[in-house]
Amino acid sequence: MITLDVDAVKAFVAIADLQSFTRAAETLGTTQGAISVKLKRLEDRVGQRLIERTPRLVRVSAQGAVFLDSAREFLAAHDRAVAGLSSGRRRFALVIATHVGGPEVPTLLARLNAHDPALTIEVRLADSRELLDAFGRGQIDAAIIRREDDRRDGEVLAPEHFGWFATPGFVYRAGEPLRLATSSPSCGMWNIATRALDAAGIAWTEVFLGCGSFAVAEAVSAGLATSVFSSRLAPPGTIEVSQRFGLPAIPSSEIVLLSMLSDAKSREALRTLATAFREHRPPISVASAA
Repeated sequence: MITLDVDAVKAFVAIADLQSFTRAAETLGTTQGAISVKLKRLEDRVGQRLIERTPRLVRVSAQGAVFLDSAREFLAAHDRAVAGLSSGRRRFALVIATHVGGPEVPTLLARLNAHDPALTIEVRLADSRELLDAFGRGQIDAAIIRREDDRRDGEVLAPEHFGWFATPGFVYRAGEPLRLATSSPSCGMWNIATRALDAAGIAWTEVFLGCGSFAVAEAVSAGLATSVFSSRLAPPGTIEVSQRFGLPAIPSSEIVLLSMLSDAKSREALRTLATAFREHRPPISVASAA
């Protein structure tokens, strides 16, 4: 019967997630040499090569891919067993910017809960500026936000691509003002979009000012206007119309995870959060309607 070592399995999962011995060592608070030793011990124990490593590439082997889900379940079961020995609960305050939260949010919360059942997760959506102010005051543990300014801190979770979206029947004639919908004139992406239109010499008029991104999506879906959306959050039934109407390109951004937490348990929770987000967000190929 094979007996698995928890630390060795943690090392394998970290390497598989991060595709780097160096980053896995940093995440687990150890050295690259120690990580290599733990992986070798695990591979000897199971009799399979789990990680393929070359000078330029670190990736999960075919056997490692088969083992990976079971390894996660093994670690989750271990953490639940350890958590059951303690009646104390920890708090984790996560804030997600309203223009970032999408279908991946339930996955993030489920993964965090499975990672640490003793963790009380407090989640709320907030405007970017409100979120950053609360983060600066130390009132939240972690924040997921779209990078919209010059700050370069935070862990990049995924690229974020944008486009002009409208219904297939939306009509815009050159020379007429482009009909736009927005939720807030203070929105950073809205300001970028209107500046791009002004620079391209395209007249525009605001025909819908709604409360929240959902209202804007409804207006665009109804064919009243066009607006800029992240490609992953564009309203159902709409298409990208930049090429069709000769609208200016909107620069891509990044979704980042902000946190100042440094203790081991919190770092593990953050790694779980980042991994779940990336797994739920495969690269998106953006196609424009001609």
